[in-house]
Amino acid sequence: MKKQIVLIFLLCLFASSTLQAQDTNMKDYRNFPVVITLQFQSFSLPLKNMGENFKNMGIGIGTEVSHNGDHDWIQEFSVMWQRNKAMGNGLYFLTQTAWRPYLGNPFFGEIKAGIGYKIAYRPTESFIQKNGEWISAGKKGKGMLAIPVGIGMGVHDYSENVYTSPFVNYQLILLKVYNQDIPIVPETLFQFGTRTHFKSTEK
Repeated sequence: MKKQIVLIFLLCLFASSTLQAQDTNMKDYRNFPVVITLQFQSFSLPLKNMGENFKNMGIGIGTEVSHNGDHDWIQEFSVMWQRNKAMGNGLYFLTQTAWRPYLGNPFFGEIKAGIGYKIAYRPTESFIQKNGEWISAGKKGKGMLAIPVGIGMGVHDYSENVYTSPFVNYQLILLKVYNQDIPIVPETLFQFGTRTHFKSTEK
């Protein structure tokens, strides 16, 4: 049932963007907003164990630029810190290309994908064997390639003055070379955030 809801959402998003007439000459966006996010993470496949997401909270900051001067094609850049007491905390560096068609002004949908890097830390102190003795390796983790994809929706009500754009996202992140036994690990993120666009200083 949940998969059907996601499919219906995507179909509606494509249909809405196709049927709605947009004034392509109207610039409705300012680059380099401050993007603040609150996210909840789970090591799981999409739409599985969704309650587990809300046990692991994190925060993020970032910005973005438009590919065409408008609101609909955006390149995001973000840094996120994620707490996970059981599996270990993580630090993410991500960039994603986002398509944001209006579902009915000022509401928009979003589909995005990109690439990044995650530094994963161990949940407890670990030890390594050296010269026949076990010595502490601390909680130092490892770096992994991260491939994020996601869907979302939000509100973009453009203003010539300072304005905010709240949004919510659901993302799948594939982590490569988690360990020798599990080469790829999926994790999911619920994101709640806002973009603050400041007044342009250009004359």
